[in-house]
Amino acid sequence: MQPQSNIANIEWRDGQPFASNFQDVYFSSDNGLLETDYVFLQGNHLAERWLDSELQTFNIAETGFGSGLNFLCAVNTWLSTSPENAKLHYMSAEKYPLSLHDISTALNLWPQLKTVSEPLLAQYKNLISGSNTISLYDNRVQLSLLIGDATACFSKVTSQVDAWFLDGFAPAKNPDMWQIELFQQMARLSNATTTFATFTSAGDVRRGLTNIGFNVRKRIGFGKKREMLVGNFVG
Repeated sequence: MQPQSNIANIEWRDGQPFASNFQDVYFSSDNGLLETDYVFLQGNHLAERWLDSELQTFNIAETGFGSGLNFLCAVNTWLSTSPENAKLHYMSAEKYPLSLHDISTALNLWPQLKTVSEPLLAQYKNLISGSNTISLYDNRVQLSLLIGDATACFSKVTSQVDAWFLDGFAPAKNPDMWQIELFQQMARLSNATTTFATFTSAGDVRRGLTNIGFNVRKRIGFGKKREMLVGNFVG
């Protein structure tokens, strides 16, 4: 079992989860579901890329699994757009996973995701207590939950990544994660078709990604956020 100290310390504010360790929210109070779709799915052009009839596998890497909302939104789109014989491998690093009770409570906010959330929740306890890779949705999706520091977790990964979801709390709240060492691991695992998207537009993040080979562009942010970053790897 994972030590209890690894489990996220959650406060519930107005019915939404708040991370005590980072003094930050897990998703936008405006609309977390629309935020995920706008920032990560549209930011990486996933629906369009997944319509390719020749697609066989697609690898997403994420910093910060959190409530699992990004994963479930990606899965929802994957199951409705990708070829039936294609497989999605979703790798997510999470230093402080939510307890089964907290993640279930959080996902209850999104009844429209119930079809995809129930299979995840049924295996979630095993996922955070040792079985860090599970298969879901008739084996069309493989989920790897990498528990620990994001840089350390991705340093052990060898699979090429097709799209990066850079999440994991704001850089000002979680500076230990947003470091050049993480960006270097991203460069190691990326190729000519790899994209990234992130809710932040922080200058340090923009410069760090540019310096290790990403073409970085600003995009209008979601909700109250003025700008966000997207881009592709050029090496």
